[in-house]
Amino acid sequence: MTEFRSVAAETGEPHGDPLAVHGPADVAAACAAADAAFDVYRATGREERAAFLERIADEIMAIGDSLLDAYLTESGLPRGRAEGERGRTCSQLRLFADVVRKGQWQELRIDPALPDRQPPRPDLRLRMIPVGPVAVFGASNFPLAFSTAGGDTASALAAGCPVVVKGHPAHPITGSLVAQAITRAVSACGLPEGVFQHLIGPSNDLGAALVQDPRIMAVGFTGSRAGGLALAKLAQEREVPIPVYAEMSSINPVLLLPEALKTRGADLGAAFVGSLTMGAGQFCTNPGLVLAIEGEGLDAFVAAARDAVSGAQPQTMLTAGIRDAYAKGVEALSGCAGVEAVAKGDEGDRTHGGTYLFQTTAEAFLSDKALGNEVFGASSIVVRCKDEGELAKVVAGLEGQLTATLHMDEADEGMAARLLPVLERKVGRILANGWPTGVEVCHAMVHGGPFPATSDARTTSVGSLAIDRFLRPVSYQNLAQPVLPPELRDEAKSDGAPRLIDGKLTLG
Repeated sequence: MTEFRSVAAETGEPHGDPLAVHGPADVAAACAAADAAFDVYRATGREERAAFLERIADEIMAIGDSLLDAYLTESGLPRGRAEGERGRTCSQLRLFADVVRKGQWQELRIDPALPDRQPPRPDLRLRMIPVGPVAVFGASNFPLAFSTAGGDTASALAAGCPVVVKGHPAHPITGSLVAQAITRAVSACGLPEGVFQHLIGPSNDLGAALVQDPRIMAVGFTGSRAGGLALAKLAQEREVPIPVYAEMSSINPVLLLPEALKTRGADLGAAFVGSLTMGAGQFCTNPGLVLAIEGEGLDAFVAAARDAVSGAQPQTMLTAGIRDAYAKGVEALSGCAGVEAVAKGDEGDRTHGGTYLFQTTAEAFLSDKALGNEVFGASSIVVRCKDEGELAKVVAGLEGQLTATLHMDEADEGMAARLLPVLERKVGRILANGWPTGVEVCHAMVHGGPFPATSDARTTSVGSLAIDRFLRPVSYQNLAQPVLPPELRDEAKSDGAPRLIDGKLTLG
């Protein structure tokens, strides 16, 4: 295939001009350019790199309505979501610009020589350096914030790594517009062309070739478990294996504690469906599992949720493939032993998905691992537990998750404290009296979790800590001052970057 067409999510019909498909030769050329640009780009100063990130944000905003129009057509999502996601894309670029300027990411450490100690200590200095060119895979469900200029790209560029993006075929026009904006920023800032490259095409072979190229040193991915595992396998089979930071699969348990259910069970049921149906349920943090102890409060929750689901209208899904996979997931869930269908909204058609709510017992859930599989869409299952012990047993049996939510009142705090150590072993973010959909871009955010939520539970793909994925430490022993990297020389101690000197933190 030498070209393909974008598809309108609402109709499933092709739209726009045919797009050229990149092939193996293009992958090789892009990776070669990224490798050639690496040493020049990683040598940029903090201010220069920060200004580049800010220029990307400015160029994206300068595209104007044509970017929003492409987003709306290719995703089927509402305009408010498009505007919000564009704002988030630019704000995270600016967040990383601020991170770069402050310099804490360099983790500068200096242990001066102690020649009179026995044995003598050498002069040791440490900094973090970028790992090299990074491959980024755009996500289907966030055409802007998790795609071409999304968090993976922003954090890799902030670290000093050139980026080669494999654009998602569900939104190639949106991705191309953003890629052009980044390219303009590269040129305006006088950086080598290889700092950013963009590849498009519908074939999985394109992504496989990118991961297997020996010049790629790390991979950022957001998508299905099957896709993430396939890329991780390819990365580990290379002559020089590399890390794949993949966000993959999560059903995000919501725990409804007894007193909260007793006082506001019906209100929680209605609010839950609002979160469940947001964006047609196409969020990695969608609440696909509800855990609660039997009682009148849970009955009120289920009744309110049933009413809300029954009135839910079908929504456009991102692609026909996602719609088909959702339908199969719902069908599989409804066919499991011990599962009862509570309610369903209108089913939709080949491009639209309905809303589904199921319930089961803790005993049934624990006996069938299939009940814990992610169904990517507006589907959820309520697990009815006999008591706190059974609730804790269900939580302990879960796979790794991105989030867990506790709905609780003051009288529930003791139970919440007892459950917290179990939840910490299972998730990356624990929240109270809210809903998991919606991820703040800030310094304290963790958007990650134990497998299969991500391939590496030590990392996050959202927030300022995301930069750490694309850095590695280097120690310098007894190097002369003129040979040392500038930020580790004695004369650099007043450049504003924090340093750990002989174990004591100094702030510039």
